[in-house]
Amino acid sequence: MQIIPAKTPGFVKTLFPNFVWNINTDKKELYLTFDDGPTPEITEWVLDNLKSYNAKATFFCIGNNIEKHPAIFQKIIDEGHTVGNHTYNHLKGWKHKTKNYVEDVVKSQDLMNSLFINRNSSITNLFRPPYGKFKSNQSKKIMELGYRIILWDVLSYDWDKTVSEKSCLENVTSAAKEGSIVVFHDSLKASRSLKYTLPKVLEYYNERGFEFKSLNAHHFKNNL
Repeated sequence: MQIIPAKTPGFVKTLFPNFVWNINTDKKELYLTFDDGPTPEITEWVLDNLKSYNAKATFFCIGNNIEKHPAIFQKIIDEGHTVGNHTYNHLKGWKHKTKNYVEDVVKSQDLMNSLFINRNSSITNLFRPPYGKFKSNQSKKIMELGYRIILWDVLSYDWDKTVSEKSCLENVTSAAKEGSIVVFHDSLKASRSLKYTLPKVLEYYNERGFEFKSLNAHHFKNNL
């Protein structure tokens, strides 16, 4: 299964109705998400920019990075953001057996939960597949375990070196609207475009009266 960005076509959402693509709302709310962290310096830079606009976001973290940088992971939670599962080893689902893929997801979740003796509401059962690709059987097994699979309405292409910073910004501002789920990456690879685009996206939508919110369980009662 391959998901094609940047503005996700409506027919793709129709083909996979059990995945979350956006939040159904007419309120001026935007859902920024960040994949692949926590990453030293980059994630903390993101957090500082979000704080400037009282913005909340959702971070889909890689278990291996959490293990290496637990203090940054803790800071994400301490500042009121939501965290989700992005596998432990950033696996390409189509290259792995379903059993191994699911075990990697569970390993990451167990790590997140183990960092908190008391279950923290910031740690969710939200899952985003690396690269937006996985096998149908993998997605089925993951949903059977109680995960909500979160994809996106708008992809910034911040990691793509062939996409200019200005194009990255335009990818977001030309497409994101009420209830959009927007993908960025708090990674070194994406840092050039991210550092150009994120402050401008925050300013652009703030000036238009939008709030930036994190994804939480209550969003999905009527959104599947």
